[in-house]
Amino acid sequence: MVRSVSLLATMVAALLSASCTKPEPKQEEAKGAPEQKAEATAAPAAQEIVLGQTMPYSGPASAYGTIGKLHSAYFEMINRKGGINGRKVKFISLDDTYSPPKTFEQVRRLVEQDKVIAVFNPVGTAGNSAIHGYLNQKKVPHLFVSSGATKWADPEHFPWTIGFNPSYQREARTYAEHILKTNPKAKIAVLYQNDDLGRDLLTGLKAGLGDSVKNIVAEASYEMADPTVDSQLVTLKASKADTIILFTTPKAGAQAIRKIHDMNWKANRYVANVSASVGAVLTPAGLDRAKGYFTAAYTKDPTDKQWENDADVKEWHAFMKSEFPSGDLKDGSNAYAYVTAKTVTHVLTQCGDDLSAANIMKQAASLKDYNPGLLQPGVLINTSPTDFELFDTLRIAQFNGEKWSAIEGDTAVSTR
Repeated sequence: MVRSVSLLATMVAALLSASCTKPEPKQEEAKGAPEQKAEATAAPAAQEIVLGQTMPYSGPASAYGTIGKLHSAYFEMINRKGGINGRKVKFISLDDTYSPPKTFEQVRRLVEQDKVIAVFNPVGTAGNSAIHGYLNQKKVPHLFVSSGATKWADPEHFPWTIGFNPSYQREARTYAEHILKTNPKAKIAVLYQNDDLGRDLLTGLKAGLGDSVKNIVAEASYEMADPTVDSQLVTLKASKADTIILFTTPKAGAQAIRKIHDMNWKANRYVANVSASVGAVLTPAGLDRAKGYFTAAYTKDPTDKQWENDADVKEWHAFMKSEFPSGDLKDGSNAYAYVTAKTVTHVLTQCGDDLSAANIMKQAASLKDYNPGLLQPGVLINTSPTDFELFDTLRIAQFNGEKWSAIEGDTAVSTR
């Protein structure tokens, strides 16, 4: 009797538990993320290279979404050609809306659910800051971060993170060097995004100016969520500055270029490389309004006729035509995306059959004079176990109303 009652109670409890437990909701793919073709997931799990990424396909930095879309097209091409060392790439790119909490949520899914071997080229300083410690704790390669913050080059404390973009501080020192060379008595105004990106650039500028830091007569910051930067620019112009530097992301960069022109502010003008895209920034701002701006370049502008017979540029155009025809040829982010995709493919190829996290980082930190194509003359990628900065040279380029061109006679500027 006791055993029967006990068994009956156990059965009832199990039934109640089953009826009260709801199935876990299926997490939807992020809105706007590029769809994967069949080739990208056709290989058996043991033969796959599972690579993850977050990207702002929506939100205030959605202009960068084209990077992830090109990456997806690139790996689909690689898979059709047999993959990397015979392994197909399963590429998972999720929308994080340029929101750090969302970035963390999506990356945690990539690591713990999708079991990625690396998180590749996620966009944004703030979002990458949110996952920086987590990925290093989990010992998951945080590979070729799409940000120039100096924190990505700290192999001693964060050995699983390596950036891609030139250091923001080194980039800003390049602007300082150019200003001191061409207009040493410049009165400088700076508009910067109030986060690690903007502050890193501002720090580099001040370091590069040295004793001439007093030439900065005005600074103004903006928040990513601000609808416009008009009021900041009105204040900066009132300082009587003859040089304006924009340390902005694309949306604010386009707004600033337009406003500076509309205010008839006749100043020497600089814009950070992250906002130098002809398609995503200068065209919305108005190409005529952007004429004369300076930036620091490390990749070629594939639409510039001076490169029309360049083998690497021809290869890029062929790729865009056959694999990513919807991509804007004038959007510099598509040249950037191509270069980063080729670089990570090179690293994974060098890994051979050892796709352990340790070997991936070893190969990423062993690049010697590597050129993935589309780099400016004199610019090459070099890394070592103690140096996680890929680029040590940049070129000052100026926009002529149609394209960016390196200044005639100007050689690559070392940022070391």
